[in-house]
Amino acid sequence: MIKAIAIDDEPLALQILEALCARIVYIDLIKTFTSQTEAQRYINKFEVDLLFLDIQMPRQNGIDLYKSLKQETKVIFTTAYSEYAVEGFNVSASDYILKPIAFDRFEEAVTKVKRELDLELNNTTVNTHLSIRADYKLYNIPHKDILFIEAMDDYIKINRENKGTVVARSTMKGILKKLPQDAFTRIHKSFIVNKSKVEAIQTGSIELAGRAFPIGSTYKDEVHNNF
Repeated sequence: MIKAIAIDDEPLALQILEALCARIVYIDLIKTFTSQTEAQRYINKFEVDLLFLDIQMPRQNGIDLYKSLKQETKVIFTTAYSEYAVEGFNVSASDYILKPIAFDRFEEAVTKVKRELDLELNNTTVNTHLSIRADYKLYNIPHKDILFIEAMDDYIKINRENKGTVVARSTMKGILKKLPQDAFTRIHKSFIVNKSKVEAIQTGSIELAGRAFPIGSTYKDEVHNNF
């Protein structure tokens, strides 16, 4: 079951989303909000799989609201304005639906989210690949290809061996949860490394891929216990 909430400043729009969700057996619309502040408090407190999020709202643009969230959550933007489409996908939205929302289009969007969540769950179980959305695509990256992951404000950069980088919206804490703890470790607030790729360990740094990475004071014990 996909746990979802909806945020829209128009009560009628929320009633329509409730009716649409009621027709999909694997969607549980647990809460609806007209207040962005209340929605943010809820998301920061409880786990949510999917947001239905209006873009044009009075207090804060829905895209900016999504960027501010600490929890990594799937999002389907709902709006009457098509000009926001590119910006919506730039933040790795699962989909973007124009109002008024037809059921067929709604079903297509939530089916896409279900496929993404199922794939992530399967890959977590198999524990060989990392699934993550970036650049308008869903990447399925073998763990063995990852050298290190670097923090970039609200984004992370996944550095792959001989295959370039992938930049995705995530927190370091969120991405670490998706990785096997026996294969990856965080050595600094800005770096997660693939332990099998580490070439050398010194007192205050780790050598990997021909460069030195600092070991943060907070992570010294963790590094010591993991190598």
